[in-house]
Amino acid sequence: MKKFVFTIGFCFILFNLFSQKIIVGAERFKFYSSMLEGKSVAVLTNQTGRIGNENLVDFLHDNKVQIVTIFSPEHGFRGTADAGEKVDNSVDAKTGISIQSLYGGNAEKSMDSIIQNIDVLVFDLQDVGLRYYTYLTTMVHAMNVCAHHNKKMLVLDRPNPNGFYVDGPVLDMKLKSGVGILPIPVVHGMTLGELALMTNGEKWLKNGAKCDLTVVPCLNYTHKMHYNLPVPPSPNLPNMRSVYLYPSLCYFEATPVSLGRGTDAPFQQFGNPQMTAYSYSFTPRSVSGAKNPPQLNQLCYGVNLQTKPADKVIFKKGVDLSYLIEAYQNMNMGDKFFNPFFEKLIGVAYVRKMIIEGKSASEIKARWKEDVRNFKKLRKPYLLYPE
Repeated sequence: MKKFVFTIGFCFILFNLFSQKIIVGAERFKFYSSMLEGKSVAVLTNQTGRIGNENLVDFLHDNKVQIVTIFSPEHGFRGTADAGEKVDNSVDAKTGISIQSLYGGNAEKSMDSIIQNIDVLVFDLQDVGLRYYTYLTTMVHAMNVCAHHNKKMLVLDRPNPNGFYVDGPVLDMKLKSGVGILPIPVVHGMTLGELALMTNGEKWLKNGAKCDLTVVPCLNYTHKMHYNLPVPPSPNLPNMRSVYLYPSLCYFEATPVSLGRGTDAPFQQFGNPQMTAYSYSFTPRSVSGAKNPPQLNQLCYGVNLQTKPADKVIFKKGVDLSYLIEAYQNMNMGDKFFNPFFEKLIGVAYVRKMIIEGKSASEIKARWKEDVRNFKKLRKPYLLYPE
């Protein structure tokens, strides 16, 4: 009987542990409000920085935090601009606070003069867990500027929707760019808060500098969870299927193949007008968030991934280069299939060579297996949440 009662009690504890609502860093205002009281504050955020249904800037403004500037990343403060589109500086209509765009120019230069005149930079962006997703690059730029001017940086952490695995090649720093700024795998399995701590700890900032950093962690989150994003992080990642396929499909950005930008299913299909061996088709159009997508107004033949069962296929395969290899073989263009941006996205030189040599996706994955294992050991001291 005692054993039965203990088992029931233990199960009840486990149920409570895994059924508790995740509390993101931004929601823990009582935890960090004292760091902002009486301070001159800049906020780096966008439409993903939310406390419930309220934007972080609106919430802080209503709570008398003295915000002097809003910094906005790629896609703008409201998250509607195209990928790579330059966004002009503006003023937030609701609060009257000036908005300084950090994308489409030199982000650190854009921040430099403003950071000199503030006390604290609050950073809150919902990342998707990919090295080439530019919110990570924006965070590192912000850390560099804060370190240079000895300013406090407060990172309000959020879960990583691809945080349940680590995969892909570690960036060769010879290929460092705006879509790859740290020597980490494509899928790093960390939150931005954890990566900020790692960037400091591994001395990855300019000249080995260290940022005065505080991370406000989430509550009730673990890296085993499959976290559903409450707000699309950018216009062409509209749902969780696109977020899960993003680590495997983004490389098409450096090829003639469309991955569905300009349709209602970006990052959930791929095709090209010349891939006529396929019966499935789609036509990219000019739409909000994809005004001039690849293969605009062209009928593309290809592969539909909208029905792929996430739990059986996407989760188990991780970074899956078989889609890229399939399209490469179908188009029969040889090395002309790739443009130089490919190496920046994948982060190493050997993947293109192996595809051209006819290697399989599993053979290529085996090449980076040891690098992933070593990275997982390196990141361990910086993890804030159970694996």
